Amino acid sequence: MSFPEPRYVKTNGLNMAVYEQGQGTPVVLCHGFPELAYSWRHQIPAIAAAGFHAIAPDQRGYGNTGGPRGQDAIPLYDIAHLTDDMAGMLDALGIDKAIFCGHDWGGMVVWQMALRHPDRVAGVIGVNTPYMPRGNFDPIAGMRHLYGEDMYIVFFQKYG
Repeated sequence: MSFPEPRYVKTNGLNMAVYEQGQGTPVVLCHGFPELAYSWRHQIPAIAAAGFHAIAPDQRGYGNTGGPRGQDAIPLYDIAHLTDDMAGMLDALGIDKAIFCGHDWGGMVVWQMALRHPDRVAGVIGVNTPYMPRGNFDPIAGMRHLYGEDMYIVFFQKYG
């Protein structure tokens, strides 16, 4: 098994690293936190062998993609930016629609992709991440209230 070399595409102000294999219907694999496209290294060749075009990007702020830095950049990592990154990646690759598969935090991205860019989504696969509509409160504040400051998602909200 060999992991593909990255292809870099311009999307939403980023130079995004994208790892691809195969041809056919595109399947975009969105990794979780704190993971990379490399997390899909076993699935990419299997998806390609099944006749699909496997596409695994390093998302905004991860791996070879990078992203805005500093405390002032925190708002640039919201779901609107993350889904716009995916739509822009499709544009850069010349793809109209794709199946989106997400794991962990990547699941949140793919479910929101279907809501924010429905014309770009042929299907959604949530790996251990069911669809959850946004509640009437800030999700981080809710996690902080329920689980405290040491819960990993809450902890990683602190800059640095």
